[in-house]
Amino acid sequence: MSHRKFEAPRHGSLGFLPRKRCRRHRGKVKAFPRDNKTVKPHLTAFMGYKAGMTHIVRSVDKVGSKLHKREVVEAVTIIECPPMVVVGIVGYVETPRGLRALTTVWGSFLADSCKRRFYKNWYKSKQKAFTKYTDAKTGAITRREQDLQRMEKYCTVIRVIAHTQIEKIKMRQKKAHIMEIQVNGGETIAEKIAYAKELLENEVTVGSVFSQNEMIDVISITKGHGFEGVTTRWGVTRLPRKTHKGLRKVACIGAWHPANVSYSVARAGQNGYHHRTQINKKVYRIAGPTKLENGEIVDKSASTEVDITDKGITPMGGFPHYGAVREDWIMLKGSVVGCVKRVITLRRSLINHTSRTALEQINLKFIDTSSKFGHGRFQTFDEKLKVMGPRKNQQ
Repeated sequence: MSHRKFEAPRHGSLGFLPRKRCRRHRGKVKAFPRDNKTVKPHLTAFMGYKAGMTHIVRSVDKVGSKLHKREVVEAVTIIECPPMVVVGIVGYVETPRGLRALTTVWGSFLADSCKRRFYKNWYKSKQKAFTKYTDAKTGAITRREQDLQRMEKYCTVIRVIAHTQIEKIKMRQKKAHIMEIQVNGGETIAEKIAYAKELLENEVTVGSVFSQNEMIDVISITKGHGFEGVTTRWGVTRLPRKTHKGLRKVACIGAWHPANVSYSVARAGQNGYHHRTQINKKVYRIAGPTKLENGEIVDKSASTEVDITDKGITPMGGFPHYGAVREDWIMLKGSVVGCVKRVITLRRSLINHTSRTALEQINLKFIDTSSKFGHGRFQTFDEKLKVMGPRKNQQ
């Protein structure tokens, strides 16, 4: 009977099996927060696009901690969140097997970026989606009003269908991302439907869904690494140097009988591009450029009380592989799953937070906007001009 010389815990978690490529590119909300009827109706999720990372300086507000009133440097992630557009309302009824969609009400106008999501090949199609929907009537009452009355009578859960405005962030992609967002709050279903009806065909900003100092959850698809070996994929120990036929392997993958390999044995295969949910990400700031009446855009979103320099969140030279942030953005503490440009689903937290870390008020002193591509010596182009002087082509 075999044995091992040293006991040790297994390498890698079995809670994330199977480790294969995800079928969807957008993070799916598998559970929305529990409904609270004592508050006003509100949305519980949003979508944005990962721009990149930078760092900030802030003073810690934790009485009794050794860091109280001291400055700390922390890494943060910037997610660009253009306003989403609500285009539909869905009503769900409860059944013994879970929720079932009763009916859906759509707006009278859908943008082309939204319609593209319903087609495999947009330019070869006739682009006739939803052209007959607005014309349908049943007697004196429209089909839309009839469906809303059915929702009010039978449904227990109301969600809105919203899409991103991907054309506002200057990506090559023209097809918007669409998701259902649950409406929580309101004493009755009629209040939820009235709230959703107000939002129909209107824009929703990220600042109306989340607020600063809030703890939220992030759902996305991790960065893909393709087919990788067992050492990288599972973190197993390398074999001794003189091992025959390689050392980045598992020495014994199982007994002779039963004559198969157990699912729990670490093997080589797909690494990354998995669906993951990160919980309890602190919101440090929600801001964006200000658009004046004359069409001019003024961006002072990265200024603080200590650093009063007029500057936007975009670092010098832009975020690597992303570019400039021109719309509203949200700053989260730490890293976020997924690569740059990937769509990120943001969701309100499922739990009521009571810890000091969750309730701490964030006071930013400095936001770094130096170049993320070079050594990052200057914060703004004006500062660089004062130190380096004008270039030959600027004289």
